[in-house]
Amino acid sequence: MSLAIGVESSSSKSKSDMGFDENKEEGKKGKENQEGRKPEGAEEEEEVVETGGRIERKQSESSICDVTEDEDESDVEPKIELGPQFTIKQQLEKDKDDESLRKWKEQLLGSVDINAIGETLEPEVKILSLAIKSPGRPDIFLPVPESGNPKGLWFTLKEGSRYSLNFTFQVNNNIVSGLKYINTVWKTGVKVDSAKEMVGTFSPQLEPYTHEMPEETTPTGFFARGSYTAKTKFVDDDNKCYLEINYTFDIRKDWQEN
Repeated sequence: MSLAIGVESSSSKSKSDMGFDENKEEGKKGKENQEGRKPEGAEEEEEVVETGGRIERKQSESSICDVTEDEDESDVEPKIELGPQFTIKQQLEKDKDDESLRKWKEQLLGSVDINAIGETLEPEVKILSLAIKSPGRPDIFLPVPESGNPKGLWFTLKEGSRYSLNFTFQVNNNIVSGLKYINTVWKTGVKVDSAKEMVGTFSPQLEPYTHEMPEETTPTGFFARGSYTAKTKFVDDDNKCYLEINYTFDIRKDWQEN
């Protein structure tokens, strides 16, 4: 939820340019599409298939976060080509004679009940709670909307205030690799900030995980105050989206008491 407008964020920033060369490339790709040829770099769909006893992965449309018209391609992590996916039981069976690998897997999995997990390939990540923390202030608890679109103004921040986002989440079924937080902010239709934060790799467990984002400071001044729209996404290395939230918030001269 980076709001450091015009200031380098503590999260990794996405690059932007005037896009003249990019427009040429897009025109070239569009021409190729009209001629029935696949653009260079186009990805295949992914599905899990079993061939000769070996499990392989192909790209699935339903698990991919699409780039909308409001986002640059730089706002979406490039897809990482991963090897075959395995269930937890299959992971433990692999390299079981290698003591160092076995210990590393046991440490990663912790107290996972292997029998309770079953043979599910796809991990499940559920965001349980979101809160904004600011020194000397009560936490602002944000209800997680099932639709992904909170109604009306979601929260208000004071200009020049320090804040951080804290969230809890639960992982089920399988290990989630490279869970990331991606946030994009617009003001009057112009993108003013984009931030990405690697959360990490997590094994399934009954207890929720908690993660706190690096502390940031809201901008100050007449032009900083006002209403903003934002999109927050939680994705993994497969670019599978577990939660997408589209919302509005305000930056004002002072905190708004509930």
